[in-house]
Amino acid sequence: MSDISLSKAVRSNLLSLQDTARMMGRTQERLSTGNKVNSALDNPTNFFTASSLNSRAGDLNSLMDSMANGIQTLEAADNGLTSITKTLESMQSTLRQARQDKSFQTDSFSLDPETIGVGLARKLDFTNGAFETPGSIDLHKNVVVGQNGFANGGTAGKAGTVEITTPSLNGGTAITVAFTAADTVETFAAKINAHIGTLDDSGGVSARVSNGQLEIASAKAEAITLGGTELEYIGLGGTDEAATPATRDGSGAVATGAIGAFSFTINGLTVNVGAVNNAAATDNGDDIVDQINNSSAAQAAGVVAVNNAGIVELSNADGKNFTVNGTGLSALNITAGVTTDGIPASGTAVPPVPAFAVKTVDELVREINRDTDLKSKIRASNDNGKLRMENLSTQDLDVAGVTSSGIVDGTSFGAAKIAGNSVRGDLAGQFNELRDQLDKLADDASFNGINLLRGDNLKITFNENGTSSIDIQSKNGDALSAANLGLYDLVAKNLDADTDIDTLLGEVKMALGNVRSQASSFGYNLSIVQNRQDFTKEMVNTLQTGAANLTLADMNEEAANLLALQTRQSLSSSSLSLASQADQSVLQLLQ
Repeated sequence: MSDISLSKAVRSNLLSLQDTARMMGRTQERLSTGNKVNSALDNPTNFFTASSLNSRAGDLNSLMDSMANGIQTLEAADNGLTSITKTLESMQSTLRQARQDKSFQTDSFSLDPETIGVGLARKLDFTNGAFETPGSIDLHKNVVVGQNGFANGGTAGKAGTVEITTPSLNGGTAITVAFTAADTVETFAAKINAHIGTLDDSGGVSARVSNGQLEIASAKAEAITLGGTELEYIGLGGTDEAATPATRDGSGAVATGAIGAFSFTINGLTVNVGAVNNAAATDNGDDIVDQINNSSAAQAAGVVAVNNAGIVELSNADGKNFTVNGTGLSALNITAGVTTDGIPASGTAVPPVPAFAVKTVDELVREINRDTDLKSKIRASNDNGKLRMENLSTQDLDVAGVTSSGIVDGTSFGAAKIAGNSVRGDLAGQFNELRDQLDKLADDASFNGINLLRGDNLKITFNENGTSSIDIQSKNGDALSAANLGLYDLVAKNLDADTDIDTLLGEVKMALGNVRSQASSFGYNLSIVQNRQDFTKEMVNTLQTGAANLTLADMNEEAANLLALQTRQSLSSSSLSLASQADQSVLQLLQ
């Protein structure tokens, strides 16, 4: 093409057309791409700067995906914590329901002193129920017995004192109770009982009159020691004007002491029997019988004494009636002038000094409800004269010492059973089911293979070079499980005592506090990630905007440029046509 010679005007118009076409091409490229810098050739500085900005924006965009997954993982953990909190509140409600329930089972037993007897120690034994080790309560109490010596058979009364001592009574210091000539056995018993309110009968003594006898009883199974003056006057041992103590040692032995002299008339003869001593600590009447039968006066009168099941009976050897009189009859509970009317003559009886005295229903109730080993496991009350027992347990309670007909005898075994509280037992099962659900909720609170409630670690990176990140994990990396929260499977027995339920309520409350604290920690982490996600979004937008500012074309400007170039191209074409017409004129001249 270099061989072709163009005129100056044609060449000038041709160059103009070429420039216009080049600019139109560039403008069309900008309009089609939207960028005014499409390669390093367009603007090296802007091109490479924009590329760097766009690369960083791309890196941050990829981190946005990791942040979004992290947020979902935290939300999954929060869903689990919300459900676990509701489960713990249900467990708390279950325990409160158990705490309020008082549907403990009861049974009432008849207390018959004659059935229990006085010869041996008898007990009520308690096994199972709330008892880890068997418990028991004595049916007998320690007593020191006087033979109703007041008034001394009608002779002039005396005045004196009784000093009563037990290890726990008044710190082991004796209390002194005075009696006068005007006192009866009943009024003197009342004087002793006046001390109960001030000395605390849980460690003191009380008195009562039983079958004409004065009984001074220890409220605990401990020794009673008696001292003072004129003790023989009330049949408590000792000698006149002496302070010889009468002691019961707590093991069942009876204090020794003297029974005043007595006499009786038979066949017209008066028989005088000297003072009879209850010499043996375990005497049951045989000693008295022997002393009467060995008396020469009784032998001369034909009087025979026998021990009939612990009762001393006097009879006439020839089977005839006889009359009993004398000065010591009150000590034998004998009424003067009584005439026998049977063959053999029944005479009169001297009740033996009991080795034990049977506790009353009220005494048993008081002792059971005060005994620290019993009161949280069983409860007693007086049910119209019967001993009412309440089983404070979810387990069946076995009571030994009660017959199948509900009579207390102190010896029967396996006949009495008091059912447990089934309501509390069922609530223990509900508690365990809720506990199992708590662990299952924690197991299911995962997202994309990560479970924060099982101690997994979630790492989220915040910048493109990894210098900014956060590690999210449960406290100490421990799994959020029932065991780690201090909650364990219950057996029904765990709900026996109100104090045990209160302890469990405290443990559930602590578990709730730990769960809420963990939820707060995850919420704090979630706010950090969400805040960083928003920041990253803004940064990506800033970077991309900066890059666009360097490379994007102004579409309005480029459209106007294209229109102008098109006009210029049209004009250049017209000019080129005019310039070429001059050459054509020369051709016409040659023609």
